[in-house]
Amino acid sequence: MAKEATRGLEGILETPMERGLALRVWEGLLGSRRKPTVLRQILTNPLSFGGLVLVLFFVAVAIFAPDIAPPKGRDPYMVPRDGFLAEPQPPNTEHPFGTTEGQYDIFYGVVWGTRTAFQVGLIITGVTVFIGLLVGSIAAYVGGWVDEIMMRVVEIFMAFPFLLAAITLASVLQARLGRGLLVGMLALTGFGWMGYARLIRGDILSVKQRDYVLAARVVGVSHPRILWRHIIPNAMYPMLVVGSMDIGSYVASFAALSFLGLGTEIGYADWGQMLSFARNWIPSLADYWFILVYPGAAMLLFVLGWNLIGDAFRDILDPRLRGARG
Repeated sequence: MAKEATRGLEGILETPMERGLALRVWEGLLGSRRKPTVLRQILTNPLSFGGLVLVLFFVAVAIFAPDIAPPKGRDPYMVPRDGFLAEPQPPNTEHPFGTTEGQYDIFYGVVWGTRTAFQVGLIITGVTVFIGLLVGSIAAYVGGWVDEIMMRVVEIFMAFPFLLAAITLASVLQARLGRGLLVGMLALTGFGWMGYARLIRGDILSVKQRDYVLAARVVGVSHPRILWRHIIPNAMYPMLVVGSMDIGSYVASFAALSFLGLGTEIGYADWGQMLSFARNWIPSLADYWFILVYPGAAMLLFVLGWNLIGDAFRDILDPRLRGARG
């Protein structure tokens, strides 16, 4: 098709070199039109499409939570109770998912816990990505002793096991601040940014040696502008991929803190908090399966959805994987 388009220009394009250049331009334009968009690649991949459907489902649940489970108190995130009986009650017309010990409504906790999951996942991921981006980009671009000192600090933080360090920090913060979302998010953020710092540092060390960066330095572009306008936008794709997959992981880690009593306060609409009510009934889960299955399934599907989307982003945005699979 490109050759046919250039035949009509033979009277204008006098030399073979001009015609060859026009042919390459046409081929480039046609190739860009044939290139599928990111959204189209996600929609045509069964796994990524399934992940997108799961995430959109939870988005809809979070948005319409007041209609699905109308609040019954001043704080909509506090799960309503139907008495104080210790024994969990099975699903019924009033409580579709049943109740936990202490008669907390599982359905209400699962629905409003979706909002909690999005708050926790998006905020922790956003803050950790920003801190990692700041530390890693400065260390890689400046280099020298600055890079050495900052990377040694990163390695010191990485020497602590992530979840164990988060539990320790959450215990210290809870003694000062009390129970709540802030304690768990600060604990996970404090030990979650180092991987992003090392990832962006490695990419920037490669990108900053490219010709367009050297050309920007020659013409006198300031260092902050080179870093934020030319280097970081071309080096942050792998970090975004990892961040999209970590959203679900942070939700699961926060649920672990809540399960251990280091996250939200008792009765708060959080999946980990709902799972904590099942601890005393583990030997009897054959009879009280509903106190574990519903919040556990919600967390499992939420994490799975983000992992599938992150895996699709990795395949789409990483040119090495595209080339290997093509």
